[in-house]
Amino acid sequence: MRGFMRGVGLTLLVLVVLAVIAISATIGWRPFLGPRSRAVTDRKFEATPERLKRGTYLAEHVAACSDCHTPFETSASSSENMQHKKGSGQIFPLPGFPGTLVAPNITPDSETGVGRWTDDELARAIREGVDREGHTLFPMMPYSRYRHMSDEDLASVVVYLRALPSVRNPLPATTVKFPIKYLVRSAPEPVTKEVQADTSTPLSRGQYLVEMASCAGCHTPTKRGQPVPGMDFAGGQVFDEPSGKIASVNITPDPTGIGLYTEETFVKALRTGYVGTRQLNALMPWQFYNGLTDEDLKAMYAYLKTVPTVTHHVDNSKAPTLCRKCGLVHGGGDSN
Repeated sequence: MRGFMRGVGLTLLVLVVLAVIAISATIGWRPFLGPRSRAVTDRKFEATPERLKRGTYLAEHVAACSDCHTPFETSASSSENMQHKKGSGQIFPLPGFPGTLVAPNITPDSETGVGRWTDDELARAIREGVDREGHTLFPMMPYSRYRHMSDEDLASVVVYLRALPSVRNPLPATTVKFPIKYLVRSAPEPVTKEVQADTSTPLSRGQYLVEMASCAGCHTPTKRGQPVPGMDFAGGQVFDEPSGKIASVNITPDPTGIGLYTEETFVKALRTGYVGTRQLNALMPWQFYNGLTDEDLKAMYAYLKTVPTVTHHVDNSKAPTLCRKCGLVHGGGDSN
């Protein structure tokens, strides 16, 4: 009997060791321990006119915060941003999402917004993906991109948020089902060093702006939450919109992307929402990017012309078909 119990104990010990090795080698322990985070500080960002101007520019025209954090009224002909509720948050209608995804109220309302948050709590949420209670923000909030935002630009964005008109808009918290709710805990990364931006050349400034605008976030296809290798900026990511499924287009410098665009074509597209006579899909937030300066738009174009070229046909005017290139189903997929 003792030999049997000893054998069972040894077997359990082996299973535990194997489980520890398997978890360490795959998802790691972060899903069980909670997100990596740093303690918030008492730092406060001085609200200067220069910071408010810069923060307004970045939040409204580069990061396009209102694109997610402002509810939209949908009519038969168009969707219009509700400017009188700017930043007050919304529940995303995402069929198939494992839970309820909510873009929270980021106005200074003290009860339903961020009025009680400290400056550093806001800074940590924006760049590091951890809210004031220490919870992980769902990675649809592109904090992995914003972590490259300079300290000064971060301060400017926080000053902008403080200056928004306060709007009361009670919303539920984001809820994510098992196992995704645990897996996303691996996403946040603390920013513990000073961050500066190299904007000394058009190319470096373009890279900085493209990163902050999270262009790759929409224009890179993903499978099981991970970018498809070798497909950065190549389009094909599918979005389930009320009007139907829409895939992002290729914006690499390939003829199937923006290889045939001139600088003028690119700037005009983000100014007017048209490439020639073809209208961009409303999912593309050109209405926000059209406030970028010509200098910044040209810098973004210059950078995108340097990213690796990927031949990838994406055409939303065609029926969705399986694409062997990215493994997703999108318009024109069978052309690849």
